[in-house]
Amino acid sequence: MKTVSDKKMLCSWSGGKDSCFALMQAVKEGYQPEVLLNVLNETGLRSRSHGIPPGLLEQQAMAADLPIHTISSSWQAYEAQFITALQSLKKQYDLSYAVFGDIDLQPHRDWEEKVCAQAELRALLPLWQQNRRKLVLEMIGSGIEAMIVSCNEEMGESYLGRMLGPSLLTELETMGIDACGENGEFHTFVINCPLFSYAVPVKVTGKQQHNGYWFADLAL
Repeated sequence: MKTVSDKKMLCSWSGGKDSCFALMQAVKEGYQPEVLLNVLNETGLRSRSHGIPPGLLEQQAMAADLPIHTISSSWQAYEAQFITALQSLKKQYDLSYAVFGDIDLQPHRDWEEKVCAQAELRALLPLWQQNRRKLVLEMIGSGIEAMIVSCNEEMGESYLGRMLGPSLLTELETMGIDACGENGEFHTFVINCPLFSYAVPVKVTGKQQHNGYWFADLAL
């Protein structure tokens, strides 16, 4: 029989809907979150992929009443630094698991299981192989409020700042955009969810284009 200690986990936290819902599902399954982990770019000014400022990630962590550990890394050094962070956090918080929000990209799961093995952790993927559209509707129905904060050029800058909802999902799917953005079409910032004690309202103060993607400048 598992003890509480055996269920301690960290969450690979992007600030977006998938990692948030994965954390919610893991908690529902009895796992005990201890810390969030996020990787920032080399400058430390934005998170990788999502482009979220660390101050807003810290606001999410405070709303979830969890500490957040951030590291700055290039893509080249990402794996090595991620493993080092996992090893350090495992020791600090006596962790057994790490939860990730990936859905059905096998190379992502393979990588997560590999880096977790290096830190003697087990990878949890509560959303694995679920229907993408159904999953997003479940996220919305569960109380997750998420804003699009980065997207590809096909979607365009007009989608930055829009809130995820059923009508927007339909709109995206008519464009051939995956409902979950699992292929990297867009990323979100969670403003509120059942794990938060208060909402983290953000506003878009500007928009930037970089390497084929649009990113929102965000502020409280």
